[in-house]
Amino acid sequence: MNGAAASERSPLPLAQAPSPSPSPSPSPPLEWRFSQVFGERSAGEEVQDVDIISAIEFNKSGHHLATGDRGGRVVLFERTDAKDHACRKEAEKADYSISMHPEFRYKTEFQSHEPEFDYLKSLEIGEKINQIKWCQAANDALFLLSTNDKTIKFWKVQEKKVKKVSEMNLDHSTAPANGSPGGAGCPSASLSNGGVLKPGGLPLLRLPVVQVTSQETSLAASCRRVFTHAHDYHINSISNNSDGETFISADDLRINLWNLEISNQSFNIIDVKPTNMEDLTEVITSAEFHPTHCNTLAYSSSKGSIRLVDLRQSALCDTHSQIFEQHEAPGSRSFFTEIVASISDIKFTKDGRHILSRDYMTLKLWDVKMNSGPVATFQVHEYLRPKLCDLYENDSIFDKFECCQSGDGLRVATGSYSNIFRVFGCGAGSNEATTLEATRNPTRRQLQNPTGPARSLSSTLTRAVRRGAESTGIDANGNAYDLSTKLLHLAWHPTENLIACAAANSLYMYYA
Repeated sequence: MNGAAASERSPLPLAQAPSPSPSPSPSPPLEWRFSQVFGERSAGEEVQDVDIISAIEFNKSGHHLATGDRGGRVVLFERTDAKDHACRKEAEKADYSISMHPEFRYKTEFQSHEPEFDYLKSLEIGEKINQIKWCQAANDALFLLSTNDKTIKFWKVQEKKVKKVSEMNLDHSTAPANGSPGGAGCPSASLSNGGVLKPGGLPLLRLPVVQVTSQETSLAASCRRVFTHAHDYHINSISNNSDGETFISADDLRINLWNLEISNQSFNIIDVKPTNMEDLTEVITSAEFHPTHCNTLAYSSSKGSIRLVDLRQSALCDTHSQIFEQHEAPGSRSFFTEIVASISDIKFTKDGRHILSRDYMTLKLWDVKMNSGPVATFQVHEYLRPKLCDLYENDSIFDKFECCQSGDGLRVATGSYSNIFRVFGCGAGSNEATTLEATRNPTRRQLQNPTGPARSLSSTLTRAVRRGAESTGIDANGNAYDLSTKLLHLAWHPTENLIACAAANSLYMYYA
């Protein structure tokens, strides 16, 4: 690990008081505007399953955006207004709240994963991209990790100059018809390049002169390493370490530590698999490294808890340094309590002081110095609580929504059904709650936002799959909702108020 990362290995202290809020006064709600859309389908066009976007990730600078889909493809976009925007930011003293219309363009795409078949286990392995993580760029090349259920790949994307022959002094008009130096039966003849072949002698050749120019550049994606054969269950998370050298991969029962330079060996650092699988009560649902402490990571479970782990404690981190969980009120348990309590995604905030978690019904913000409960709870679609039976019947209750936070830490966002996403203010005294639909003309929709906490899941290894219940209805405010259209994946630009979100095969961008 490098010196910069090693110097920040101080443990995270445990306290029972919330940390200071990031802002002394609430900021006004943002006015979101449509920016761009890629892959928008026309009216009546049927979306192919392989084209549905399954992963979104901005790189650290925000100049590039990567998406992955169920067909195993990775598509890269690059920002085109970066220079003008940088000049404006400099002139306006880099005020985070000031934003201009951002513009991205398609950069390149490549096939990251292909369908596979494990003959030893008689198991089909799909090509769907589960997650994408950007790595440190070097020498004008981009590096990223992509994973499906079993295999992680390390990619390098770099511009290469295409060399073309612009001029050659070879005269093809004097070339022999049959391809022999002097033609059939000709003892002495002129060569096509101006040399002379004498009977019984060596040819006197004049070598052609070729002029090569580099007029075009093309982007080439090359797979540098393949990390495989380390997970018995489906990989749900990958996360880069702040040391720039290692990363973790997590499945339902284990978390492995890898070195980016070594693909044939990994270290199992967390194992929750019981000796008897009948004793299994929870599974790992998400995992992420701390943004600055290279020895600290967090992982969530299907019981709604988040565990903080210090890698310096032992080689196998079977004990946690902290646990964050919220217990339900006595007598409030039901058949769906664990199902909706399952955490589908966790994210450290940029400064590492908070953890954002998404369960089925709510978005929660946790202070890493206070494990008595979340410092904020945001209701996402509380109007669905009376319909949990229907959601279970049509399998919607197992949908895994992602979450994200703005770079300044003042707002959080997550998706819901009917292709809507919600933005909440998490600064001191903020009551911002904006609901927008992924479309060219986003309209603010009103949704009730009760203050009562909600819960979340059951084991993904043992959950039942049922179909057939109604997928449409009316919410508490009279707005129609459609469970077949869902906004699961979204990402917030690291330095600006720009959100990229996926609605089926379409990538929408909004700025404020």
